[in-house]
Amino acid sequence: MEYNAAEVAREISNRWGNLPENIIEMMHDVQTKLNYLPKDVLYEVSHVASVPISKIYNIATFYNAFSLKPKGKYRICVCLGTPCHALGAPRVINALERELGIKCGETTKDMKYSLEITGCVGTCGLAPVIVINEDLFGPIPVSGVSKLLKKYEK
Repeated sequence: MEYNAAEVAREISNRWGNLPENIIEMMHDVQTKLNYLPKDVLYEVSHVASVPISKIYNIATFYNAFSLKPKGKYRICVCLGTPCHALGAPRVINALERELGIKCGETTKDMKYSLEITGCVGTCGLAPVIVINEDLFGPIPVSGVSKLLKKYEK
């Protein structure tokens, strides 16, 4: 995705009144717009909002909702909480890795999918569970992985 770092930073920072206390909201907006937190945009936001870049990086690395590396259009998170693990999540992860041709923590070359492991998402009765962006699916058997991915081929 092509973007102008200064333009993105100004647009988002202005939306939040250029106030340092709104830095987390600004970072969320950058992440939503670009699907990750690019270094050049963070430096521009730091300058425009008068927030030290060290503070921005502290926030970015503290919260797992933020990513400093590009993510796919569809972020696939497989729950590895105890019930999901016990009911087959590791086999579901293996099936996703085979289907997508990537390992957990990676993104497909076409930037369509990122595969991640997450802790409990609080839907133990549906184990094993997969969350794709904001959509929750469960229980997901290994045999259902291909069908699930087809929903996101658009």
